[in-house]
Amino acid sequence: MDLEEKLTYARVAAMIDHSLLQPQLTDEDVDAGCRLAAEYAVATVCVRPSDVKRASTLLAGTGVKVSTVIGFPHGAHTTETKMAETREAIEQGAVELDVVLHIGKLKSGDTAYVQQELQRITTYAHARDVKIKVIFENCYLTDKEKIKACEICNEIGVDWVKTSTGYGTGGAVDEDLKLMRKHAKPGIQVKAAGGIRSLERAREVIQLGVTRIGATATRAILDPLKGVDAETKPDDLDEGGY
Repeated sequence: MDLEEKLTYARVAAMIDHSLLQPQLTDEDVDAGCRLAAEYAVATVCVRPSDVKRASTLLAGTGVKVSTVIGFPHGAHTTETKMAETREAIEQGAVELDVVLHIGKLKSGDTAYVQQELQRITTYAHARDVKIKVIFENCYLTDKEKIKACEICNEIGVDWVKTSTGYGTGGAVDEDLKLMRKHAKPGIQVKAAGGIRSLERAREVIQLGVTRIGATATRAILDPLKGVDAETKPDDLDEGGY
């Protein structure tokens, strides 16, 4: 069976984290985003930390999980702050956490700091059956630093390595996805975030081994698989973290 045959609606929907991270979102916007996520049966809604409890209540019983971000978007929070964010997010219903590694420490060569911080967060989360995606923010890293980040994640045993926050200077590019898939252990998945706004682009990153996609353009990605014309709404054009 070739990739085209495998790209069913259910398969692609199950790969999408619908992003609701823009700073200007109102409560009504969050509610609407959660309703869209439930309608399209995506994997998760990725909300701002302050919206986790609201989203968890809205999505109860829908099958759509709630994810949130830790140390977002710069990764420069203290370890204790990231741990506090982690604890609160889990208590309020998040079951997947997208954690920004400390970019400056990685670039400074302080890999022990990066590993110890991610180890604490991952150990705490995994003990509570919560999954971890580590955001590299590749636009600021050299290939050597990206490989080192993969090696750290391999050692810890995180669940995904992820390209970007969407708030840096670049998103998911093929070269980075290939590098991450090559250097992350087979058991660690790859998440692409940034610039994925169509089914065609989703198809391209899936071919590179991606198993999760961060997107605001959920409607535009999935509508073609429903047999309807994809609509590009104004909010779909603002990646808002993805």
